[in-house]
Amino acid sequence: MSSAPRSSARQATGQAPKAARASRAASTPAPASAAGLHTLDRETFGRRLRAARKKFGWTLQEVADRSGVSVPTISRAERGQLALSYEKFSALARALKMDIGALFAEGDAPGVGLPGPILTRAGEGVAYRGQSFTYEFLATQATGKQMSPILGTVHARAIHGPEDFARHEGEEFVYVLSGAIEVHFDTGQVVKLARGDSLYFDSRIGHAYISTSRQLARTVGATTSESTQMRYARKRSAGD
Repeated sequence: MSSAPRSSARQATGQAPKAARASRAASTPAPASAAGLHTLDRETFGRRLRAARKKFGWTLQEVADRSGVSVPTISRAERGQLALSYEKFSALARALKMDIGALFAEGDAPGVGLPGPILTRAGEGVAYRGQSFTYEFLATQATGKQMSPILGTVHARAIHGPEDFARHEGEEFVYVLSGAIEVHFDTGQVVKLARGDSLYFDSRIGHAYISTSRQLARTVGATTSESTQMRYARKRSAGD
């Protein structure tokens, strides 16, 4: 008996599953993260910064004095020429009396406070590419939050100098969703985190993230505003 018919049969039966898989793939919708994620470009972010400053009638120097961010940095950010780190845009938000959510709310939507649970569907956060991190801000509609939940992609691969370390009020939590990272502190401590590991720390200590896995690491975390206890301790140390 010839083997040709059996070969043809095997080819035919092998093609059927492939055709079925192709059909299923064609009918599968795109992931929500690819379809609905809104990226806030630097120009839009800059316009929001400028509008907030103009609302108070402040000069660049006055905002610099209140935030600790230099005049050239603020000016370049307002013109959409510079991506800011979390440390800098959070300092500017505090100086301009804005909730971080208001800076990143999609479509310049007004904040709604916290009248009830705030739902963010998969892929519906607002992304902002910073200097070494892509932030996907969640629950941006809610203003006055005590914490800011963030999905992140860590782009940095190395620490280049003191300017890479962020410092800001409050506390910070990070959980590694995929890949691996190192969290470097300006004290010299380095903490290695793999998928499923987490870290909680005082974010006033200088800190920086780098990806150490082949693929860029993905994280989820939250930063808090300055707690009552931290504010009291700061005022006591300042002699207030």
